[in-house]
Formats: sequence, C-alpha cells, structure tokens
Amino acid sequence: MKFDVSSTALLSRLQSISKVIASKNSLPILECFLFCLEGNKLVITASDQETRLETSVEVANTDGDGLFAISSKRLLEPLKELPEQPLSFSINEENMEILIHFQNGKYNFIGERGDTYPQQKPLKDDAIALSIDSQILLSGISRALFATAEDELRPVMNGIYFDIHQEDLTFVSSDGHKLVRLRNLSIQSAERAAFILPKKPANLLKAILGKETDPVRINFDENNAIVSCKSFEMVCRLIEGRYPNYNSVIPVDNPYKATIDRQSLLNALKRVSVFSDQSTSLIKLQLKKNELTVSAQDIDYSTSAEEKLVCQFDGDDLNIGFKATFLIEILGNIYSEEIVLELADPSRAGLILPAENSENEELLMLLMPMMLND
Repeated sequence: MKFDVSSTALLSRLQSISKVIASKNSLPILECFLFCLEGNKLVITASDQETRLETSVEVANTDGDGLFAISSKRLLEPLKELPEQPLSFSINEENMEILIHFQNGKYNFIGERGDTYPQQKPLKDDAIALSIDSQILLSGISRALFATAEDELRPVMNGIYFDIHQEDLTFVSSDGHKLVRLRNLSIQSAERAAFILPKKPANLLKAILGKETDPVRINFDENNAIVSCKSFEMVCRLIEGRYPNYNSVIPVDNPYKATIDRQSLLNALKRVSVFSDQSTSLIKLQLKKNELTVSAQDIDYSTSAEEKLVCQFDGDDLNIGFKATFLIEILGNIYSEEIVLELADPSRAGLILPAENSENEELLMLLMPMMLND
C-alpha cells in the first residue's frame, strides 16, 4: 500500500482530531490514529470509545487500499517540526512495517493492524435528523459550555441540553449556581426532541467548528449522536437521563431592572474581586437611583474595595451578593454592549440579559445570590 500526501495538510487533520485521544486507554489501539485508504482519499479516525472523530485528506500516487494504525505520538511529534513538503508512505501489509520518505530523510517503524480498531455501531432506525448552521451551533456551545456541572451524582447536568421544538432550538446548561438558556428561533424541527451533549465532545466541536461554513447535520437516537459536516464527522455517546425543568427555576416577576454598560461592570468586577474573601469570592452590588456600587471586603486581611458605576435604574434601593468569579464568567459570555440586571429580592436568583439580542436569539443567564453578612 502506497500514497503521497502533503505534510502540513496531514498535520492539520491529525491535530484537529488528536484531542479525542485519551491519556489512558483501556485498549492500546486507541492510542493510535486509524487510517483507511480508499482511492485518492485517506480517512483518519481517532477515538476514546465514547467519542469518535473522523476526517479525511486528499492523497496522490496511490497503490492499493486498506486499513492501518499508527501511534499518535510517533506521528504527531516529528510532523510538527517538518516544513511543508510531500511525504511518501509505504506500508507492508504482511508485517505492518511503515516507511515514510521525505525530502531529506525517512522514518521507519512498525504500525498496527487496523482491523482490531473498535467499529462504530449504527444509529437506531428511529434516529432523528437536524440541520443547523455551523456558526449557530458554535455560538450555542460556546456560551453554554462554561455553565455545565462536574457532578458525579447528577450526570445529566454535566452536558449541554439541546431542547428541540417545532419553532426553536434551545441550548441549556446549569451547575445549580448559574444557568444559561439560549433560544434560537431560526432552527425549526418537524418533531419535538431533545438530547444532552457531554462536555468533551462539546469542547471538541467548539475547537473545530470555527473553520466551518457549511451547515452541520446532527443525527441522534437515545444513546448516540452523529455530527457531520464537510471536513469532519463526530460520533459521540450522549448522556442518558431526564434533564430538569429549567424554566421552572427562572423567576418571572422581577421588579428591579437596571441597565448597565457590560464592559464597565466586567472591568470593575475584575478589579474589586481582588479584594474579596478568597474563600467565597463574594461581591456586593448596591443599586440606587441611576447608580450601581460594586464592593468587596476581606475581614481577615483588612482589605476592601468599592467602585461606583452609572446605570439606568429607577427603583427602591437594593443590596444583593454574588460570587464574583461566576458573574465575571457570565458577563464574558454575553456579547452586547449593555446588559439588563433583573432582580426580585436578595434571596432570589438574578437574571442577566443582553440589552439587545442578536438576530433570532433570546439569551438569558441566571445566577444564584450569596448571603450578605450585613
């Protein structure tokens, strides 16, 4: 089996799927890339059994078809240091000896037989199909990912919930302290459906969707999903279980509404939080007529800070406490110039909304308050 391939084209494909490979694998073959040569197309696969990522690269001067596997470290490390040039692969299918010739040298090592690589099970007959713009999917995953949980007792909270209705698609994530709900009205489905995408495949999609322009197809059943577009295909195991009713925890009647410049508040929080109690990261927000005071203190070290910001607010005075790190994360994942802070009282969750949503989007972020000492 022989073929020629561009070194940079091969390296970029390998790097895009290499993050799937786990540091410790139950099967030694999963430490390898699987190569499948079919005519002038080389299909490359990486997997950790739960998630499988596949891409392809054009090759030339081919001779024969077949499967073989190469250790990811053995291939990736030397390729990173090679300048752009053609690589000539020669695979002896009897003893799996692999020879790679390039401009001023060669690599010689033993590969693995590809037929021992775990194969992907097909989806069930009742699988549901969904087509979604790649940048809408990227936006939904990017803004929901930070609010996913790390909860061994409630695994359903450890992923992004895709809630599919006939009139919209809603991305939801929550760790019990913060919640993100991003509704996109441009995605419609013929039927009601839902699935929970685990954190690892969500991170992988976030890394590779940035270069995609074509629509993404998602086919899923109750156990697995296949996400495919022009340059890659990902198969992943979904989180099984029932996601909580997220709408029931969102407070509806919020009489206190303040409009604030997002970047000004974000910068103030980053400065003031340095002076907060390091164990709690508690910051205090004091709302008065057209004024927001951000303050923090650490009694143990006799440090404190306070900053005043201009805002649009016309209501009774209100004091509420939040964890600074969570509020900074939330503000960093809203892209509008101004945000609207909706509050009911110091013991109920606060809503942070963009003053202006992007087209066809409705974004809501929720943050649970912290008790103030005073």
